[in-house]
Amino acid sequence: MGDTLFTEHIKDWKGWGKVYQSIPAFMPLVRHIMHKEGLPFDGIENMEPGTNAVFKVGGYVIKIFAPPEFSMDGDFGINADVELFGMRLAYARGVPVPKLIADGLIEDRYSFRYIIMEYIDGIILGKIESKLSYDDKVKVGRQIRHITDLMSAPCAGFTPIDVIKHSTADKKWKGEGFPASFLGERLKYLADFHMNDNEKSFCHGDFHCDNILVGDGLKVHLIDLADAMHAPAPYDWAYIVSALFCFEKPYMTGYYGGDYDIGEVVDLCMAWLPVHAWGHATIKGHFKCVEDITSFAVLRGRLHELVRQAKGGIASSPTGSSQ
Repeated sequence: MGDTLFTEHIKDWKGWGKVYQSIPAFMPLVRHIMHKEGLPFDGIENMEPGTNAVFKVGGYVIKIFAPPEFSMDGDFGINADVELFGMRLAYARGVPVPKLIADGLIEDRYSFRYIIMEYIDGIILGKIESKLSYDDKVKVGRQIRHITDLMSAPCAGFTPIDVIKHSTADKKWKGEGFPASFLGERLKYLADFHMNDNEKSFCHGDFHCDNILVGDGLKVHLIDLADAMHAPAPYDWAYIVSALFCFEKPYMTGYYGGDYDIGEVVDLCMAWLPVHAWGHATIKGHFKCVEDITSFAVLRGRLHELVRQAKGGIASSPTGSSQ
């Protein structure tokens, strides 16, 4: 290859965070990859910030994954193999995701895995949500339900991460300030939790408003499948209604195809938010002072009131997970 394409020196995850959006730092590497894949290099533009280096190059998007030595310790999200599996599975099932164009590995100063996909002209849901009408939100909710229905069919394992083990070891719950009584009840709940392997599907895992791209005619596209988990479909459903929709009635109406039962929604959240990788952030996003949530019973009561108020027309706007 000759001279080093990526000239920045990175020591740790913090160092990656300082350069992963830098066009000057990545331009030589991106240009080389595009030429290697026989694709035109028509300039480079920043995309929405996330975890990995993502740039728009003409009619394509290139995602360069953080080198393994700088990926977040214990985090399963930075995983090119998971995203590739998910994109291929979604595309085969008719899910509206960007078309995969190429993928590969470049050995430079560091080992860089990359994915090139088609660019879809759209805006993330979080940026247009406030401008959507009631009927618009119903339409968005209906499309997201169609996506989850397509993805909910069982599939083979694609990640070594065990959902329950990962959730049990997650220290963020304590870091968010949940009281010891709640944390103890949660660990007991996880110890008794059972998932049927035959029901495990490809769960997106990070179904928040920055990963929903809305194009012309309010057509919804799903992006960023690298945080996926092999789990039963309700793992995604609970996060969608609580974190993406924030229980807002028009989204919920579209998602459920009409009227929905408050108790069933609460049961779904109680079953899966204690398990979900972003369950702690979702609960804190709704209730702020989680120090008062001393038990599952308290959480259930607060969720019931929240869903009831939202169904009556009092609701907050969808928010993404705090990452």
